[in-house]
Amino acid sequence: MDHDDLSIGQYEEGDLVEILEIERDSFPTPWSPGLFRSEMANSISRMLVGKAAQAQGNAVVGYVVFWRVVDEIHLHNIAVRRDLRKCGIASRLLSKVIRDCRPEGARWVTLEVRSSNLPAQKLYERFGFSVKGVRRGYYTDTGEDALIMSADLEQMPSEA
Repeated sequence: MDHDDLSIGQYEEGDLVEILEIERDSFPTPWSPGLFRSEMANSISRMLVGKAAQAQGNAVVGYVVFWRVVDEIHLHNIAVRRDLRKCGIASRLLSKVIRDCRPEGARWVTLEVRSSNLPAQKLYERFGFSVKGVRRGYYTDTGEDALIMSADLEQMPSEA
């Protein structure tokens, strides 16, 4: 996908159907519609969506859900439509989170990632994340461990 073909903006209620399709295709235990709605009602939760250009129907192609708490961003969920993975969409979503939250005083970014999810780990490492710990058995669907990764926003590139 061309750089100009993607716009990133705030979640809108009409985006939920497409987000749920991406969610179901991306995770063994997808979030429910109610969980997404609960996140959007939470005052510290934010969701950004990436949409394809008008020529492609302005379809949602990826999204990121995160919390901004005092000086920390906690990434909860980031996913991209399967047929558009490895096109830089996740990088652009993460870059937008960083650019938006730095001026608001955010200094740290943390997340949990499946220990088997090497593509996601590589993405985060490009942004300066490193493993800080392990949550044993964190994913209840498989019992898989989660790696706790974090990065200092002052050291982190805005783009990777």
